[in-house]
Amino acid sequence: MTFVYLMKNQNQLKKELVEQHVEHLKQLKKEGRLILCGPFGDYPGGMVVFSAQDKEEADRIAQSDPFVSSGCKTYELRTMEIADEANNYLL
Repeated sequence: MTFVYLMKNQNQLKKELVEQHVEHLKQLKKEGRLILCGPFGDYPGGMVVFSAQDKEEADRIAQSDPFVSSGCKTYELRTMEIADEANNYLL
């Protein structure tokens, strides 16, 4: 299943925390879970799109992100259906 966690900034980020977040993303990539991630340009936060077996696992992954576990960002978890050429954009 595909999930997205949307993060909202709560506190100012320090360089060390950003580095820990990047390591979290690299680990997701290494596991073949990371699909897309990045900060928003018009909103104080960002998102991570990733795969997980179920909502419980997806929650654990989001909560293990250093941005979230430190309290610097809150998050909302959503399931996502990817629309693309392979599925005719869910037509």
